[in-house]
Amino acid sequence: MALPPFQVLLDRHAEDVWRLLRAMVGAQAAEDCFQETFLAALRAYPRLRPDSSSPRSWLLTIAHHKAIDHLRARARRPIPVSVLPERPAPPAEVAPDGLWAAVDALPPKQRTALALRYAADAPYEVVAAVMQTSEPAARRNVHEAIKRLREEYQR
Repeated sequence: MALPPFQVLLDRHAEDVWRLLRAMVGAQAAEDCFQETFLAALRAYPRLRPDSSSPRSWLLTIAHHKAIDHLRARARRPIPVSVLPERPAPPAEVAPDGLWAAVDALPPKQRTALALRYAADAPYEVVAAVMQTSEPAARRNVHEAIKRLREEYQR
């Protein structure tokens, strides 16, 4: 079985990749990560074996790696401030419009699993494959992420 043209792959899975990246890196950075994902996929596509696993999983894995690269780079950038505070500010309460901030505050594995499961609508089998973990570990990460978000909203 031959691989479909790359444009077909893009049309079929672009929305899932976009939702995953939006959930992982935020709206502003998602566009850059989206472009980087599909450029990397386009470069690697000729080497993809026709009998390999799901092209959707393959794309989501690339997107996951691009999001992690972005988050690591963002963590290394200095944040300019005019005056340093004496004490750290208390954590802000989570409001309904602060859901993305609460998701962003999750540990990376939980945020990734939650984004794959609910933003990209990936089954746990795909979540596990993308995260290179077992299916029970993928389920646990999603469970812990939801538990943590519920705790934030019940304060």
